[in-house]
Amino acid sequence: MKSAFSLLILIPLSFTACKSSDKDVKKPGAGGDKKPPSKVEAFLVTPQTLAQDIEMPGSLMPAEETELHPEVSGRVTGIYFNEGSNVGQGAMLVKLYDGDLQAQLSKLRIQLKVAKETLERYESLLKIGGVSVQEVETYKLSVNNIQADMNIVQTSIGRTSLRAPFSGRLGLRNISIGAYITPATTISTLRKISQLKLEFTVPEKYGTGMKPGGKIQFSMDNNEKTYAARIIATENNIAEETRSLRVRAVVDKADADLIAGAFVKVKIDLGKNDSALMIPSQAVIPKARNKQVIVYSGGIANMATVTTGIRDSSMVEITSGLKAGDTIIITGLLTTKQGSKVIISKVNKP
Repeated sequence: MKSAFSLLILIPLSFTACKSSDKDVKKPGAGGDKKPPSKVEAFLVTPQTLAQDIEMPGSLMPAEETELHPEVSGRVTGIYFNEGSNVGQGAMLVKLYDGDLQAQLSKLRIQLKVAKETLERYESLLKIGGVSVQEVETYKLSVNNIQADMNIVQTSIGRTSLRAPFSGRLGLRNISIGAYITPATTISTLRKISQLKLEFTVPEKYGTGMKPGGKIQFSMDNNEKTYAARIIATENNIAEETRSLRVRAVVDKADADLIAGAFVKVKIDLGKNDSALMIPSQAVIPKARNKQVIVYSGGIANMATVTTGIRDSSMVEITSGLKAGDTIIITGLLTTKQGSKVIISKVNKP
C-alpha cells in the first residue's frame, strides 16, 4: 500500500519535470535574439567647386612705434611738444640742463683761439729760422687736441636734446619742467600713423601660401568697409605652442576709421579647388589621435580615417581618406560600429 502511494506522487512530479524540460528546449528554437540591420541616412561624396579662403583674427599696429627716452640724466629745462600732437622728424621735443657743458665749450673756444694765434706766430718764426720745426708741430698738436675736446663737449650738449626720430603722433607726456630724469624715464611714445601694419597668424598648413607681396582683405566689426593689405614678411619659424605662423602686412590705404591696436578679421583667398570633397560636418567622428567617418559598402559599415581641410557652417573638406563616389553614413553614428549591418533609408547629395 505504501509503494502504491509513492508511485502516485512520483508520476505528477515526472510529468511536471518533462513539461519544464520541453519548455527549455523550445526557447532557443524561437530565434528572436538576432539584431536587425539599422536604418540610417547616407551622403554621396561628390567633387565640388570650393572657393578656398580662411578668416583669421588680426590686430592693427603702427608702421613705426617707439618709447622716447633721454640719452643722459639731467634736469628738464624745456618741453616743446603738446600731448597727442603730430611732429616732424628731427623736431625738438625736450631739452635738459647743459649750462656746465656750455661753460666748458666756451673755455675751449678761448683756448683754441689762443692756440691758433700762437701757432701762427711760430709758423712765421719758422720761416726766418727763429724756432724749430718740432716746436711748430707741438703747437699744431695742441690745436688739434683742443678741437677734439670741443667736439666731445658738443656731442655731450647734443645728447641733452631729445628730437623726434621720425614723423608721427605723440602720446601722453609723463614729465614736467624741472623734473630730473634718467635714460630709464619714458617721456612719451611716438607712433607713425600715416601708415598702418597688420599682424595675424595662420595655421602651419597655410604657411607656404603667405608670400611677400600677396594680397589680403580685412574688415572690422564696427563698420561694413573692406580694406586691403599687402603681405610684407613672415616669421622665420612656426610657433611650437600654437603650430601657427606669424604674418605681417602693410595696409594699402590710410583711413580715419583705422586705429592702431584695433581688432580686425583677416580674410585670405587661397584660390579655387574644382574637385574638393565636401561632406556634412556631423559625419566626422573626432578621436583622440585622428578623425573618422563611417563608409557604407555592401550593407556593412566600415570606419575610415580622414584628414579635414577648410570648414564652413555645415560642411567640411576631406583632403585624404575618401574618394569621389564613396557613400558615408551621416545618422546613427553613435550606435553604428565597425562591421555593423545597415540599411540606407535615404541618400543625400550635394
